[in-house]
Amino acid sequence: MESRQLKWLLLAVLALIWGSSFILIKRGLVGLTPLQLGSLRMLFAFCFLIIVGFKSLTQISLGKWKYIALTAFTGTFVPAFLFAIAQSEIDSSISAILNSLTPLNALILGVTFFGLAFQRSQFIGVMIGLAGSLILILSGAVHNPDQNYWYALFVVVATCCYALNVNFIKKYLSDVNPLAITTGNFVLLAVPALVILSFTGFFGQLQEVKVQHSVLFVGILGIIGTGIANMLYFKLIHMTSPVFAASSAYLFPVVAIFWGLLDGEVLTMIQVLGAVIILSGVYLSAKK
Repeated sequence: MESRQLKWLLLAVLALIWGSSFILIKRGLVGLTPLQLGSLRMLFAFCFLIIVGFKSLTQISLGKWKYIALTAFTGTFVPAFLFAIAQSEIDSSISAILNSLTPLNALILGVTFFGLAFQRSQFIGVMIGLAGSLILILSGAVHNPDQNYWYALFVVVATCCYALNVNFIKKYLSDVNPLAITTGNFVLLAVPALVILSFTGFFGQLQEVKVQHSVLFVGILGIIGTGIANMLYFKLIHMTSPVFAASSAYLFPVVAIFWGLLDGEVLTMIQVLGAVIILSGVYLSAKK
């Protein structure tokens, strides 16, 4: 498959996987605390990746491990907890919508700190996508006046972490295999995640049925939504640009809203308009 076609396929698959992760977080929080969910998400991803990617660790030179640690912290560790905390108060679809700030932050931070070159069409695409996201946010606020939108700030901080992560990978790890980066991330995160989990009382709650059900959802989230998705994401970063890869976040709300409909939420025409605008922004951000 040509790289031009492959990048769009990867973008679509990532949108489907990560767009579905928000409903999995919602289901996981039924029986787990945000700290438990974040820790388990990383541990499930670690167990999967150490099986499929252990041999790839030999491809990481000693000098690259400091950058692996940076991407692990900014791209996984902090956001995993921030999203779980945020969704304890706001809907999964709103969380996905706010995640659309990632490409804008990637562009701003890339230009400011990483010497990222960009073209006017990319900037316009990011701004159009942001406008579509704002439409969805305002629509969600109108239809969900009882939600605590201060918790949305946790998602905003997470998007800044993601933006740093995508630029770190492009600048410092573009010559490292995506599987090696992903596996290296979770090798470093496994012990901190296990320590945090052990202090939450999780192991004394495992006999509860709702906890077991939540663990199942988090298992799917950790293996597919974190382990496999990160490998695809790093591959996309290598193939394209930080802005294009981060623009996959603009598609997440479309998938998340679909799951919301199945979960009893209502989709308005304004939200449909926002989704169309978002897709237009993604297309423009991909142009070189």
